[in-house]
Order: sequence, then structure tokens, then C-alpha cells
Amino acid sequence: MMQRQAGFTLLELLVALSIFALISAMAYGGLQGVMNQQQHTSVAAQRLADLQKAYRIMQRDLEQIAARRIRNEFGDPVEALVGGRGFTGIEFSRAGHPNPAGFLRSELQRVAYVPGQDTLLRQTWRVLDRAQDTRPDEQVLVEGITRFSMRFLDSENKWQEAWPPPQPNQIQNQNQAQNTPPPLPLAVDVQLELEDYGILNWIFRLPAMYVPTQTPGGAGNNNPPAGNNGAPT
Repeated sequence: MMQRQAGFTLLELLVALSIFALISAMAYGGLQGVMNQQQHTSVAAQRLADLQKAYRIMQRDLEQIAARRIRNEFGDPVEALVGGRGFTGIEFSRAGHPNPAGFLRSELQRVAYVPGQDTLLRQTWRVLDRAQDTRPDEQVLVEGITRFSMRFLDSENKWQEAWPPPQPNQIQNQNQAQNTPPPLPLAVDVQLELEDYGILNWIFRLPAMYVPTQTPGGAGNNNPPAGNNGAPT
């Protein structure tokens, strides 16, 4: 007499497959959530790294600010540092321009930070005194910006919205007669409003005025003498 072999019925198989499919869906949902969280974390970490890099670049530039006037594309004199009052960013001369090839040029460089379309741009010029066809090299420093502004701390610990600040005509005439540059601010307050982080405030303390010495070939000529807030180094 033949014996019947034990096995699963069709209903039992359907129930087992349903349970397995439910567990698989739950496991995939959890894995997908972990992967999405990891992706968001990576994006946030890269965003923070980009902001830290921008901060360090701006800090490096401002800490090497130099008292060197320039002439713009129209031949007009421009102070060592200008910002605000019709100018949407900040522009200044800085020292420490790398010259690994040993070219006969100045160690100074003209740098500007200006807002672009949802970006903060760092502009640099290959010459100090520009010609009409001189164009800056641009680098996108920060993306996702909705507003960019700054203010300047003067010697009386008052914040100015523009630099150089307004001065009496007598002081202006005296500085022009002595070829003395206006003093640099004590600090610069940079405010960035970002789409994802909101408002960031970066305050950079400026060093004493650096007056460049003459370089071979006259690359650093036309430097104004030091004022009361600094001396040649």
C-alpha cells in the first residue's frame, strides 16, 4: 500500500510568498531610506566643505591686504580697498602672490569678491594697473546665494556701509597732498544669505597696513608711504 508524502498546499505556498514579499518590501524601504540619508549627508558635508574653503580663501586674501593704489580700466585711481557705495562687492590689493616660475613681476595682486547670479565670484587680475582690454579671471567660490553684503569697522569702532568712508574735505586734501592712503578698516563683516543655510556672518580682522617694497624692474613702484596704522615690513 502506497503512503502519501507530506508537502505544502497551494494556499500555504501563497501565504509564505506573501509574507516573504512583505518582508522584502520592508527591508528594501529601510535600505532605501538609509541610502537617501547617506546621500543627503554627503551633499551637506560637501556643502560645508565648500563654505569652509571659501572662508579660508577670503581670510587668506584679507590677511595679506596691501596699501597699493591701482588705476582702473579708465585710468582713474582706485584706493587699496574699496567696497559699497555703488560697488556691489569688495576689491583690494593683496600681497603674497605666488611666483613659482620666478617671473619678473610684482608680488602683489588685485582681488575682488562680487556677487554673480546666485553665486559669489572671486576675481583676480594679472596686472595691478589695468588697460582697457584687461579682464579678470573668475572663480565661483560659493553657490546658492540670495544676498551678499558687507560692512567695515573704522578706527572709532563704528561700522561703515562703504569704504573708504566719507571724510572732510580738509583731511582729503591733506592726504592727497602727502600722498597718504586712507587708513584701512580694522575688520570686515561679510554677510552671506544662502538658500539652504540662511544667513552666515564672517568677520575678518585686518592686519596692520602692509606697504610693499620696490621689486626689481619697478613692478612694485608707485607705492604710497605708510600711514600711522602700519609700516613697511
